[in-house]
Amino acid sequence: MTIKPDASSTGNASTPLSRDALPVEPAGAGGRNDRWPDTNARHFDAQSHFDVRSHLGTQYGDRSETVALVIPAKNEAANISWVLDQVPTRVNEIILVDGNSTDATLVTAQYCRPDIRIVTQTGSGKGDALRSGFEATAADIIVMIDADCSMSPQEIPHFLHFLANGYDFVKGSRFIAGGGSRDITRLRRLGNRTLVSLVNALYDVQLTDLCYGFCAFHRRYLPFLDLTSSGFEVETQLILSALTRGLRVAEVPSMEMPRRHGRSNLRTFPDGTRVLRAILRGHRRGISGHAVQALRALVHGTARVKSQPGPSVRSA
Repeated sequence: MTIKPDASSTGNASTPLSRDALPVEPAGAGGRNDRWPDTNARHFDAQSHFDVRSHLGTQYGDRSETVALVIPAKNEAANISWVLDQVPTRVNEIILVDGNSTDATLVTAQYCRPDIRIVTQTGSGKGDALRSGFEATAADIIVMIDADCSMSPQEIPHFLHFLANGYDFVKGSRFIAGGGSRDITRLRRLGNRTLVSLVNALYDVQLTDLCYGFCAFHRRYLPFLDLTSSGFEVETQLILSALTRGLRVAEVPSMEMPRRHGRSNLRTFPDGTRVLRAILRGHRRGISGHAVQALRALVHGTARVKSQPGPSVRSA
């Protein structure tokens, strides 16, 4: 869906939004845009003691900004050609981060896109792969998607539109009008809904999706994003650090499609537990934040004590 500013609107009058959208702050509130016309996207700013935008200054993107697409992949030879064929011309650089594939992923990728850059990830998890890809590019904007055909690169211009109009971090959502999923199971849907509700309560935001890794952001904010996790929970860390560091975040509709070939590396319960830990680890504000961190310190302190060997006792 293409979104065009309403040139007929003047002053601070707000153009009506869809009922699924959240209101945008009026003009004059820190120099931010005053309205978004007829869109299903959700816009919000998280409260933060540290505002990265004021630290770096407000700079809006345009079509002169370069765009890099980072795709972590491991044994995706049967899927990668479809993904690469869908990449829009607006993308200037494609970086495939290889997780030591043993199939024909690299050969297929290079055949489809001779201009593709291949980066070998350090470590073994998705977080390690994304970190390697982010470090390899100097583009102004970074977009991240999966290599299993579950995300359509044709949606990228929609993400770029919001980055070019005042937003700093844009994430896809399967659960707002215009989005959807043909792949998620009931168990995963329930888990995602539970984790989203927890994030909304702890961080005072109104997210609709959390465990979905289709994101785009300005590279200048990369030093402020949390990239310490090695696994799937890195997506949650990116979103939460964007919120807590004062970045302006937008959710846009995205359609998740079924994996075309092969099996997913996602493990519902282990990876869900890691996401939960990331949520609790990042919550440090207010009474609940202090309580959560105190409980974590107590639990980890007890675990460390239990793991330490006891004193040796010699029998007389």
